[in-house]
Amino acid sequence: MSANKIYILDVTNRDGVQTSRLGLAKLEKTILNIMLNEMGVFQSEIGFPNTRHELNYINANLELAEMGVLTPMRLAGWGRATVSDVKEALQWAPKLKHINISLSTSDQMIQGKFGGKKSRADIIQMMIDALKCAKDLGLATVGVNAEDASRTELPFLIEFSQRAQENGADRIRYCDTLGYDDPFTVYERIKAIVEKTRIPCELHCHNDLGMAVACSVAAAKGCIDGGQDAYINTTVNGVGERAGNADMLSVILALTKSSGFDKAYADSLSKIDLTKSYKIAKYAAYSFGLPIPVFQVGVGDNAFAHESGIHADGALKDRRNYELYDCEELGRGQLEFLETGRKITTGEYGGIKGFQHVFGKLDVEFKDEKEAREILDLVRFANVHTQKPLTEDELIFIARYPVIAKKIMTVNP
Repeated sequence: MSANKIYILDVTNRDGVQTSRLGLAKLEKTILNIMLNEMGVFQSEIGFPNTRHELNYINANLELAEMGVLTPMRLAGWGRATVSDVKEALQWAPKLKHINISLSTSDQMIQGKFGGKKSRADIIQMMIDALKCAKDLGLATVGVNAEDASRTELPFLIEFSQRAQENGADRIRYCDTLGYDDPFTVYERIKAIVEKTRIPCELHCHNDLGMAVACSVAAAKGCIDGGQDAYINTTVNGVGERAGNADMLSVILALTKSSGFDKAYADSLSKIDLTKSYKIAKYAAYSFGLPIPVFQVGVGDNAFAHESGIHADGALKDRRNYELYDCEELGRGQLEFLETGRKITTGEYGGIKGFQHVFGKLDVEFKDEKEAREILDLVRFANVHTQKPLTEDELIFIARYPVIAKKIMTVNP
């Protein structure tokens, strides 16, 4: 068993919400953070502290962490690797403790994005200046992102990573920004980087060639074999730009169930509660308005479905004949009931009686009608905020933390 460990660092609330034609309301991002925390994820990249419409949400979530609601999971921001961005982030979100700063490293992007105005030496100096600024301002951890790392020449990537390590970076993030890598190449590249620089590595893989999960797992092995901890960036249901990111559940199952990893790295992920998988997948699908594909690993409708005579017979005799893991392990296996007949809901135009009926079914009690009406008012705003019927988790969160909920839903143009 390796002394080094693998951690899940989820980026749904940053990279996932960047996806074209998709997005989440701030309340939905908050509920997703709570679910990731309950699942045992190490860190959530919660958003952009340099984006004004994120600030109330980010600061409210940092307040939830101080209250013990969002712990022990770390909450991290993302920004450009510039001194001005780092200073602004800490000015606007002073309680932020963890951040990743990003800079392009490939010749393609140095030329294509900076128009030839920056050299490789300039890129390294920009990174060092931003990194030192972040450390001087008291951030607990700073990850340095090499955007388009997979198309960056390895000697320069090693130099970039070495300089980051020498100047106090806690991790380097290897970004396969275009999904260009394959599992064999990325293993060798990551292993070479960490052996020469002695810095832990984050693996951030996109799915343009359908290999995001495979590359993430292979890269993590390269990091571990090179003697450093590995941090895999994932998103719930694999949501992300273009063809998506590495799906969180697929990565976890690959590391804990596959033939080459199950015994070597399963201990790394012992804090992950797989029984939360189905619930978080369903919530993300509902919130994004993006149905779960029928063949989605573990949570798709066909993930545990058998029809072929041979398969059905074998599964009925012993599920292990045709199932690699139990549906119950993922929080599935319970009957799902659809309420029919008379149904009372509460929302944007709901009244007090319907509201009290709905919350009564959730076993939520109010001390008096004044408190009930105050929560009803917030529920109405939340319905406007999300533009869809609220889930039980959202309703309970609003009732439990009304002051925080109000902050999350407040945007100051």
